[in-house]
Amino acid sequence: MSEATGLAGSVRLELVDGVVHLDPAGAMLEAMLQGWERQQRTRFLSEEGTIKPRVSLVRRLVGFTNEYPWNWSPADGEAFIAHLRSPNRKQPIVMSTGRGYETTLALFMDFITDRRYGWAAECLERFGQVPQQIFHEDNRVAHVLEHEGQPGRRPLTYDEVQALFDAVDGRVEEVRARGRKGALTAMRDAALLKTVYAFGLRRNETRMLDLADRRRQPKMPQYEQYGGLFVRYGKASNGSPPKRRTVLTVHEMDWIVDVLDHWVTEVRRAFRPGRLPALFVTERSSRMSLRGLNTAFEQARKAAGLPEELDLHALRHSYVTHLVEFGYPEKFVSLQVGHDHASTTAIYTGVSDEYRTRLVLNALKNRHPDLWEDQ
Repeated sequence: MSEATGLAGSVRLELVDGVVHLDPAGAMLEAMLQGWERQQRTRFLSEEGTIKPRVSLVRRLVGFTNEYPWNWSPADGEAFIAHLRSPNRKQPIVMSTGRGYETTLALFMDFITDRRYGWAAECLERFGQVPQQIFHEDNRVAHVLEHEGQPGRRPLTYDEVQALFDAVDGRVEEVRARGRKGALTAMRDAALLKTVYAFGLRRNETRMLDLADRRRQPKMPQYEQYGGLFVRYGKASNGSPPKRRTVLTVHEMDWIVDVLDHWVTEVRRAFRPGRLPALFVTERSSRMSLRGLNTAFEQARKAAGLPEELDLHALRHSYVTHLVEFGYPEKFVSLQVGHDHASTTAIYTGVSDEYRTRLVLNALKNRHPDLWEDQ
């Protein structure tokens, strides 16, 4: 075996001397992937959210090329991305996804070509091939725009938000009128979607809310225990644990107080959750799944006749946009939604033409008050 240091993920830790494998190439691939997993764990990266998807992508490229990583060339990586973005596919990947895939595969190739880990020398000794980087500056998607989201994904207007909530409330009445099961589920979905919008939450943040995460506002005692929500599973970054923040109930959306109080004190109990701490629960007395949240939105969106490109995350964009239009300071909005940088909040904002017109008129009034005295 070639010499390599005892770094986490190195050849020395993943391969055992003197063992003869029936499938040497396959065993080498598995050892590489195990080593890469180990190396990422030492950086405290998320197992489910980061490490497993990355390893899965490498396996997909192995299956696509029918070759092992030490045989890959840049042309293989390019062909893989071209295949995934082909218009003939049912769901071609978008530019940002393609860039993410290229970055992941480049990270893996950096790992196995780094001499400190010993994989390149081992491949040369065993297979006569040295792995090479397959994605470089000239064949990767260039990042030329600050935001590359799909144009169809946008904040909902006030009328669209109302239509969505009318549709989900209407489903409750429809189920009841027909005497069918599902009224409790419909009521839960109504409370769930309204909570996402009223606090600008992400999917997993909503899913992981517990009853204990309800917060009081000392200066807003009328909200009682619904003065805010303590988000404990905010979006993590760079291997950090989930970020935490408290999202305050704003005056314009304090209708959510009655919605949540009704859900907790009356409807949720009917699900018989027992000691389950989750705020939103299923008919099986378990915590809501991410797919369950998506399904709740999709059903309401279809019933409201809203465009298909709108998804649950659009409610978060709507929250940011509407807070800005309500006149809340930029810093406050960023703190509410858990953004470290105001530029990220700006990407989420899609203010209406009416709001822009109002800003222009106010600016003109301030600069030229004499022109508006008689109006």
